[in-house]
Amino acid sequence: MKKRMLMAAVALMGLAGMAHADVVDLKSYKAAREYIRREKVTVTVTVEEAYKQDAILVVGEGLPKKGTTGAQRRLTAIRAAEVAAQRSLAELLKGVSIAGETTVRDAEVESDLIRSSVSAFIKGFQPVVKDWNQQEETALVILKVGVNGPRSFGAMMYEKILTEPRIKQEVEKPVYTPPVDLPAPPPVAQPFDGLIIDATAQSFRPALINRIFNPKGEVLYDPAKISQKVLVEQGCGEYTNSVDKARAALRKRGVNNPLVVSASGTVSPSDLQVSSDVALQIFNANQGTGFMADARVAFVLK
Repeated sequence: MKKRMLMAAVALMGLAGMAHADVVDLKSYKAAREYIRREKVTVTVTVEEAYKQDAILVVGEGLPKKGTTGAQRRLTAIRAAEVAAQRSLAELLKGVSIAGETTVRDAEVESDLIRSSVSAFIKGFQPVVKDWNQQEETALVILKVGVNGPRSFGAMMYEKILTEPRIKQEVEKPVYTPPVDLPAPPPVAQPFDGLIIDATAQSFRPALINRIFNPKGEVLYDPAKISQKVLVEQGCGEYTNSVDKARAALRKRGVNNPLVVSASGTVSPSDLQVSSDVALQIFNANQGTGFMADARVAFVLK
């Protein structure tokens, strides 16, 4: 009973975003432990963690329905665990930033379409693990949802959000225009074919649409202008906690020589700002290889 109370508390804490991944006790669930080890993933506590591993992983635990016997106890416990996992997933997804100040929760308030789509997405997602502890008669379910790629949360949301009037208005910003009186940049031995922006000094969070602005409020990088196919397949960028990891992540996107710059501030929780000099540097680098159109961008987080 003590074990059951512990896991129930963990599930409730996860809903509030207060739990820590290392608190989740999986010692009694062999299949769940083996899955996490094999897939090299961790239980998701924050949205930022989901972006770094490109997947949301939530767990739910359930008890048998009162009055059931035999196989029905296992089946009803698994169903209860699945519902608990869906609740945790719903709470995490509502905290996902879309663009600027807008989160999924905000978008649901404004749009019946987005609200119904998110709800259907959560309920339609199938568990990757269903584990049963016969000794204690408890069940554990793991749900894994991709952030990007086919059938991912990003794929579903990009299709919906880019047609919503309020969100379209949010992402419509003036496009960066370089100064006209500056000399042409000198030729470089090896053109830059990607961008790494260091945001470790900023309070910045990943989003479905992370933008980069200059000090005038003009946007240099706007994923809303990227093809939906690119966004669905790989999102608007890579997210890591070091420049070296960002280089490695971009190599998977075919980047060999990324331009590395630092953000000078934020425009919103999910939008970065760079200095005028850095803005021009990014613009000139992109003119050569067009890396931003393919989302060959990496954000380095705290």
